Amino acid sequence: MPKLSDLFELEYGHSLELNRLEQVTGPDAVNFVGRAARNNGVTARVRRLPGIAPAAAGTVSVALGGQGGAGVAFLQPFPYYCGRDVMVLKPKHKMSEQEVLWWVTCITANRFRFGFGRQANRTLKDLHLPERSAMPSWVGGTDVERYNDAERPAGPGGVA
Repeated sequence: MPKLSDLFELEYGHSLELNRLEQVTGPDAVNFVGRAARNNGVTARVRRLPGIAPAAAGTVSVALGGQGGAGVAFLQPFPYYCGRDVMVLKPKHKMSEQEVLWWVTCITANRFRFGFGRQANRTLKDLHLPERSAMPSWVGGTDVERYNDAERPAGPGGVA
């Protein structure tokens, strides 16, 4: 069984504190990912910080601790800053979005290992994941583009 560190490069996030950042809206705002277990981990949108590059879009955020969020992983589709106790995972080889989502599902399925005060800081890299051969066929066969307009209303001007 491969370990998480066989598939991803792991590095600690920015460890920023939201109360010290300026929350903003608009096209220049950057997502702030904390240890939340919902909303893709995004807890706010903040002003871009000079001299601090956001984590890259297409990486995975994993909450290392926190109430209810420890061990929860999310694929981040936009650049983002991290709060404390968030790990950023970068695929070691080229992966499709569907494959990354599969691994995110596998990581999150192991979140029970990190409850009750047990943070994932030291042990996340050694988390055992299924063999690549056990990956379901839908991972490579799903057409994600087909759902691009799913949020548009049905009817005139929308998806029929």
